[in-house]
Amino acid sequence: MAKKVFKPSDWLEQPKQKIAEPVIQLPIVVSDNEQIEQVIQEIEAKRLDIATAYADWRDIGFAFADAFGESGRDYFHRISCFYDDYTPTDCNEQYDKCLKANGTGITLATFFFHAKQAGIKLAPPSQSQDAPPEVLPTFGQQVYDNLPDFLKSVIGIATSDEEKDILILGSIVSLSACLHKLYGIYDGKRVFPNLYLFITAQASAGKGRLIHCKQLVKPVHKQLREQAELLKKQYEAEMLEYNQSKGKDSNAQKPGKPPEKMLFIPANNSTTGVYQLLSDNNCRGLMFETEGDTLAQAFKSDYGNYSEGFRKAFHHETISYYRRTDREYADIEEPCLSTVLSGTPKQIATLIPNAENGLFSRFIFYFMNVQVVWKNVFAFDTDNGLDDYFDKLGNDFFSLYQMIANGAELQFALTAEQKQQFNSLFEQLQSTHIALQGLDYMATVRRLGLIAFRIAMVLSALRIMEHGEFPSKLICEDRDFNTVMAMIKVLVRHSGKVFAELPEDAPKPKRKNQKERFYESLPQSFNRQNYLKVCNELRIPEKTAEGYITDFCKRGLLHRDKQNDYLKN
Repeated sequence: MAKKVFKPSDWLEQPKQKIAEPVIQLPIVVSDNEQIEQVIQEIEAKRLDIATAYADWRDIGFAFADAFGESGRDYFHRISCFYDDYTPTDCNEQYDKCLKANGTGITLATFFFHAKQAGIKLAPPSQSQDAPPEVLPTFGQQVYDNLPDFLKSVIGIATSDEEKDILILGSIVSLSACLHKLYGIYDGKRVFPNLYLFITAQASAGKGRLIHCKQLVKPVHKQLREQAELLKKQYEAEMLEYNQSKGKDSNAQKPGKPPEKMLFIPANNSTTGVYQLLSDNNCRGLMFETEGDTLAQAFKSDYGNYSEGFRKAFHHETISYYRRTDREYADIEEPCLSTVLSGTPKQIATLIPNAENGLFSRFIFYFMNVQVVWKNVFAFDTDNGLDDYFDKLGNDFFSLYQMIANGAELQFALTAEQKQQFNSLFEQLQSTHIALQGLDYMATVRRLGLIAFRIAMVLSALRIMEHGEFPSKLICEDRDFNTVMAMIKVLVRHSGKVFAELPEDAPKPKRKNQKERFYESLPQSFNRQNYLKVCNELRIPEKTAEGYITDFCKRGLLHRDKQNDYLKN
């Protein structure tokens, strides 16, 4: 019986069960009156003045005018009235000016930013228990249609847009480990294409398809292992010769152990083991683990906590370590490590308990939506399933790998117009997401800029497979640049989803200011003589204390019972 070979064209012609297109739902819709009302009600409940300076107050007015026009005037009054010198006349005059100043570029993100800075917790409008879970966007058909031909072949077997997305990302990150002669200049520094990826989903959600991306670079790993075997045999022959001559020849030198060549570096390893393998492989490697816990458990152990080196490798910063066996101090200069991980949301929390140490912002995150459709598990009716198909693609990429590995260094660059669009997009993303998610998310947006640049490098390198020419300088095509920008707009949403679900750290105790200490030191009922005694104990000038008392009365914190007699509310 003839061996059945899988053909993607046959698979694509089979009737497929139609899956409904996901509905894109923003986590926070900043133009939604319900969200604005929710935030302002909390401001009113806490009686907060969220504008600490005139410019902040003015900009909030611009934001309301831009979003709501005349109907935003009431919002402006409601957030302004907690200022000590507030008057309706001044507030109306300011809002009139804001309405006339069209095109300031200030959006509601500014209002949300000041609200968050004042301690207001921003959250999506509450959903009922029966409401469907949030559905995150996929890259979409325009991205799929404009991919390099190699990646179009990779996603040719996907049965849903989500499968396409994880195959695209898994392939790009895996290939990024094998393009070591390709570099670009980003923020004045020389950077290589290496990327970190974490695909997250509930169990059995379909992330297992990611494993095929490892086959794309398997020929590279195989070649390196063959080189290691040859070096080992050569070492054994040299050791035999050394042992035979060391008693007769005083100049005989013991041969050094050969490097352990490989592409796939196991994550379940000691710190020294990981660093030694990176060093043996010219500071390059790929970690590919389908269980995120493998890396997390390594980081938790004393012997395997190479988290710091892992973070440094993302930016090619020198990693220094001590080899006990050889009693030797070593440096890994310009480490180039790529990483593909998958796991459940809980496994992310195990690996990255919070966003503070910087590991979170170095990853591309993709959060898979759960599909409740049963798929045909017998669709790939071939002797080896998809293995033959992806092995062939791996051999195709190996030809490009050899071309780049054997050639001179190749610099990648964006065009002047692309650089302008790049800066414009990330300036907008930074402004919006700092307002929505706070300053802790800023590192994620900024590193997404570097990630975008690196993805563009990989896509541009794959174009060489289509025209077969090795250029003196690799310039990004507009179609690849636009593809990357579209991908980033989706990935920033996925990262935001994962970021929002990280465990919150226990809040640090807030240090009370002078005014708060004065109020808390006052007895429940007191007179002028009592509060002057308190202010003297706290070394507060009498005039300042009198101002505090007046302000406390205005804000309803104190009740003036009679002349110079007060009660705390």
